[in-house]
Amino acid sequence: MSLIQTPKPAPTPSPAPSTTGADVERPRSGPAALLGLLTAAGGPRYAAALLVDALGTGLLRPFLLLYGIGVLALDTGAAGLAMSAGMVAGLLVLPLTGRWIDLGARSLPAAATLLVRAAGSVTLLLADGLPGFTAAAVLLGVGSQSWPATHAAVVSTLTEGRTRDAALAAGRTLRNAGLGAGALLATLAVAGGTGALQLLAGVTAAACLLAAGLVHSLRVSAPPAAETPQPRPSTATAAATPDPALRRITLLSVANLPFAFTFDVLEVALPALLVLHLHASAAWSSGIFVGNTVLVIALQLAVVLRLGERSRHTVLAAGGFALTLSYLGFWAAGGLGGTAAAGAVAAVSVLYTFGEILYSGSGTALVAATAPPHLLGRALARWELSMGVGRALAPAALTALLAVGPGVLWPVLAGATLVSSVAVARLRPRG
Repeated sequence: MSLIQTPKPAPTPSPAPSTTGADVERPRSGPAALLGLLTAAGGPRYAAALLVDALGTGLLRPFLLLYGIGVLALDTGAAGLAMSAGMVAGLLVLPLTGRWIDLGARSLPAAATLLVRAAGSVTLLLADGLPGFTAAAVLLGVGSQSWPATHAAVVSTLTEGRTRDAALAAGRTLRNAGLGAGALLATLAVAGGTGALQLLAGVTAAACLLAAGLVHSLRVSAPPAAETPQPRPSTATAAATPDPALRRITLLSVANLPFAFTFDVLEVALPALLVLHLHASAAWSSGIFVGNTVLVIALQLAVVLRLGERSRHTVLAAGGFALTLSYLGFWAAGGLGGTAAAGAVAAVSVLYTFGEILYSGSGTALVAATAPPHLLGRALARWELSMGVGRALAPAALTALLAVGPGVLWPVLAGATLVSSVAVARLRPRG
């Protein structure tokens, strides 16, 4: 495959980006579909960088905390606070990342996120106390929070239409596989002691540095905003009238906040419900987590390809409705008591997983399809910012509601998600 250095040819101007039909030929499914889509944007070198990101993401949460506690002998609360500071720093940098993308940069910001992550791993190796650990957490948080937006910008520049949707889904499939593999590596490293943890930090730094070089070698860029032909309203009019598409994406991002709680329902709310309220074995929550991961890996790409003819707004709203029903199902299942309740929660988790697949398979794709090319970075940054804020709020909010009782948690979560789903459906362009 030859190296792609320029963005796809600009399409013929149209009133607005299509979000309802098959704007290009839908990618074919088959045994080689995943591999083909992973290399559709940037070739094998970029696919290798995606693999490094996926493993790094899987390592980050369990590995970073364990490193702080096991190697640096930090207090658990202090290590957790440092990690939170890193994620907040990442959120603060996101708007700047979006503006950098809108200047025409594509592969350079993506490479920078990996380079920052490599610097974070090196800082971790050099740390001998809380200040060094906090600095490492900030660097890792900045690199991790900015990566999804920069990755989506690269894919959106080198692909279009439903091929772009499928390429994004393929990347998410690999990312979910990496989450599981990274968590497993972190577990094995803990069993190996301090030396294994330090070795893993060094390997992570080297892998991120290599991936950054691979991504930077693509030299992908796009015309900056200033070079994109646009009507030139007066300064006062431009200040008073924001871009309609960007305004719609801002509203979508606000509606996304309850959706962003989805992932912590699996990681926080369900384990707490099963162990603390239903007094079930922790094996139930572990089994549900593994089943969810396997289903997402197996079905994410297939579902995106299958629903390629559907409006992205419709698919996103349908994901919200499925999640709403699953939350009500968890509420009802909890009332059974005993093993029957745990089994019912496991059964309802299949519906929850389907809702998650619809949501994650359509959200970023919808933003990329709706955003004007010269505002792609800011649009993606706003979407990822809402995702990050939602995920930052989720653990505290979910545990606080569950402390009052499951009869409070699930109705509140279902109601908020239902309102967001209706909002997404109403934001669909008419006519």
